[in-house]
Amino acid sequence: MHNLKIAVIGLGYVGLPLATSLSSCFNVIGYDVNALRIKELSSGFDRTEEVKKKSLKNKNINFTNRKKDLVNCDIYIITVPTPVNKKNTPDLKNLILATKTVAKNLNFNNVVIYESTVYPGCTDDICIPLLEKYSGLKINIDFFVGYSPERIDPGVSKFKLKNQIKIISASNNKALKILNFIYSKIINKKLYAVENIKTAEASKIIENTQRDINIAFMNEVAMLFKKLNINTNQVLNAAKTKWNFLDFKPGLVGGHCIGVDPYYLMHKAKKIGFNSKIITAGRKVNDKIPNFIFSEIIKICRIKQINFKKLKILFLGVAFKENCIDCRNSKAIELLQLIKKKNNSTEVYDPVVNKSDFLKNFKIKLLDNIYKKNYYDLIIVAVPHKKIRKIGLKKIKKFGKKELIIFDIKSIFKKSEAQWQL
Repeated sequence: MHNLKIAVIGLGYVGLPLATSLSSCFNVIGYDVNALRIKELSSGFDRTEEVKKKSLKNKNINFTNRKKDLVNCDIYIITVPTPVNKKNTPDLKNLILATKTVAKNLNFNNVVIYESTVYPGCTDDICIPLLEKYSGLKINIDFFVGYSPERIDPGVSKFKLKNQIKIISASNNKALKILNFIYSKIINKKLYAVENIKTAEASKIIENTQRDINIAFMNEVAMLFKKLNINTNQVLNAAKTKWNFLDFKPGLVGGHCIGVDPYYLMHKAKKIGFNSKIITAGRKVNDKIPNFIFSEIIKICRIKQINFKKLKILFLGVAFKENCIDCRNSKAIELLQLIKKKNNSTEVYDPVVNKSDFLKNFKIKLLDNIYKKNYYDLIIVAVPHKKIRKIGLKKIKKFGKKELIIFDIKSIFKKSEAQWQL
């Protein structure tokens, strides 16, 4: 089995670390439709900053965007993005295209493994029929399918592929043994096998949905406490002294997991006629937080009789989470866009995000450095990357005028040092 040839389809935050890890034990084809991505990876550069150059240069991995290079593989692992569209319904375009591509290269005894996050039943109801249709083969007779949900935590994190428990599932026991063999070669923690693919899909989708709901509750109480003139941070510090209190924090909930996965579960619930009240409510709360924060900014300006349009504003952090370059579905950007619609003097700084990519995608220029002292009227700390925290409140204050207002969304500063915190 060590001679297995494995193709990983989709080389993003999930696929690339998986492909490079597998290449330490197997021959791997790393496939992505993005020609620029393949060129960069072949030269040893990963723009996601998740994989080091040494791993990209492993002789056992071949990066390609040519479909013909996918022939004669034994295992195909699909790790493409599964976003939502503008109506917040599942966008399975990437998954379907990847499945068709694999199906056209499928041979007897091949195994197709899905790691992309989907709603329960998606692999059985959509992916397997496509594999059968475009290959002419039959599931569990000619080929097999597995599902092993990804648990990637992008950015600076101790939770990486190799040091997390890996869930595995498959269309039959034969395929499950193959998944167990493959993943046991690269995972330092134990593998956790579940009885069927639907169970594995469901386990993945509720991991992030649970976080979304818990953060939504914190966001709701934070909005309530604002009206009651209570410091939310102090309340949480007191509450977490109880041994079983769950220490979730209010904040901006975006990204390609927590901000997306609940919509997949809501979609499936709606299809079967189930009214998902709590999941839906959580999403509604978290989706409106940028508007709530913006309204609070406007409210303070009115109280202080300040013309918002004439303010010099510094906005710190635009990624979807701290210490990560990824800006997909960033609620910080939603807040920034609301501000920029009303204020043409807003400057933006993020020391982590790629400046040229951000300008290309959002038509907003990021500062190279913060250098204007005694200049800003309002400073908004939206995403407190470690590099932003290192600047320190004392230095941040020097960039502002005497009557500077600081909005510290994530409460990284003490209440007495920032005029507003969520």
